[in-house]
Amino acid sequence: MVAMEVLLTQITGLQQIDVERWIGNDWVHADGNAGQYEFAEIDIARVRLIRELRDDLQVSEEALGVILLLLDQLYDVRRLLISMKQ
Repeated sequence: MVAMEVLLTQITGLQQIDVERWIGNDWVHADGNAGQYEFAEIDIARVRLIRELRDDLQVSEEALGVILLLLDQLYDVRRLLISMKQ
C-alpha cells in the first residue's frame, strides 16, 4: 500500500484535491480516511490512467466518467471471456 503523500510525489502533475475528487466520484478506490488514504498498486495504475487521460490527452472531467465506465465494462467482458475459455 502507498500513502497519499508518496503517490503525489510519484506522479507528476497530480494534486491531492484531484485524487480526493476521483475517490469521491468512485473512479479510484483507497483504503483509509480523508487525509490518510492508502492505495493498492491497481489503484495507483488507475490514478496514472486518469491523470494521463486528463493531462496528456486533454479529456474533460465530464468525459472521464464515461471513458472509465466503458473501460471497466471492456475489462469485465475480457475477464468473462477468459474465464469461459478455461
